[in-house]
Amino acid sequence: MVRVRRGASQLGCLVTLLVIAAIGYFAVNVAQVGWAYYTFLDRMRSEAIYAPHRTDTVIRRRLADLADSLNLPESAQNIQVRRTPHAIFIWADYSAHIELPGFVYELHLSPQATGAF
Repeated sequence: MVRVRRGASQLGCLVTLLVIAAIGYFAVNVAQVGWAYYTFLDRMRSEAIYAPHRTDTVIRRRLADLADSLNLPESAQNIQVRRTPHAIFIWADYSAHIELPGFVYELHLSPQATGAF
């Protein structure tokens, strides 16, 4: 005996897979921005730890090179460094664009690190 199937459950499965794929596609965009931010922040913290052995120019250059390799916006390469007799402050400001369905979201990021001597 041959059973006739309507196919409704197969269509529902296809729609579910399509929705999951779309969510995954846009989640990758968000994850890339987050990964780049935390990588940049981690390097800032490392530079703050080793700041007594490096000049401000070297710190700026190393962080600007990393920002370039992470494909961060040009404004991320404008790294600010301020030293006091017993501490160092490193920060940058930039905006990242996240593409979502129907619009582009602009996210303002301000990674910063502090180190003590």
